[in-house]
Amino acid sequence: MANALSQEIDQEINKNELVTEKEQNGFLSSALGKVVNTAIDLGLRWILPDFVENQVIDIKNSLIKGGLKEGINKAIDSGIELGKSVTGIFTGKFENISQAQNAVKNGGIIDGISSVLDTAISTSTKNGLIPQNVATLIRQGKNVILDNVSSNIETEFVNQLDDVEKLGKYENNWKSYYKSQDFDGMEREYQKIKERLKNLMPLENTIKQAREIENIHLIIRNNGHNFNLTDEQLQLAEILTK
Repeated sequence: MANALSQEIDQEINKNELVTEKEQNGFLSSALGKVVNTAIDLGLRWILPDFVENQVIDIKNSLIKGGLKEGINKAIDSGIELGKSVTGIFTGKFENISQAQNAVKNGGIIDGISSVLDTAISTSTKNGLIPQNVATLIRQGKNVILDNVSSNIETEFVNQLDDVEKLGKYENNWKSYYKSQDFDGMEREYQKIKERLKNLMPLENTIKQAREIENIHLIIRNNGHNFNLTDEQLQLAEILTK
């Protein structure tokens, strides 16, 4: 049993390394990229109501060939870094969702995407990928796309904050089941915690308690649901979160 516990602890140490700036940036860039992509899809459908779905898809693909995708990725990455500088995130890492939200607001991402759209439209038109009349319609309706982008980004952060609140609820539920030594209840909440963490931006302050719960949960599971843990086992579980 001691060897099994030691192996479990080693696995958790490797898995629960400190959150890095690269991980945070990667998560945020990916999340914002999806948000922007969805906003552009919805905006194009609104701007081009007389076009069938396949035509709108073709136009979107033409814009991508004109540099839309690469431009959006660069605009998001640059916006995140600028936002960090403007809002004073000198460590490079966000401590909470609100810091990330403020950085994105102040990073000029919307202006960056506006410029990217202009460039993609011009390039696609110049290369004969989009007719001039369609390019004109998109330019005239560009603010609709940008408004969708702004709204969707706000929604994304609202969802993140909601996920943090739900995570806290599941953690408190787990603690209650732990105190009553109800492993089945603990397991249900543990699975909810794991699922919620998949959608959350990696933040040390947010996931520290979740890590401790996970560590203790796995120790109890490996002990055959035995709650009579030694002081050493509990100490090891706490060390893993530091």
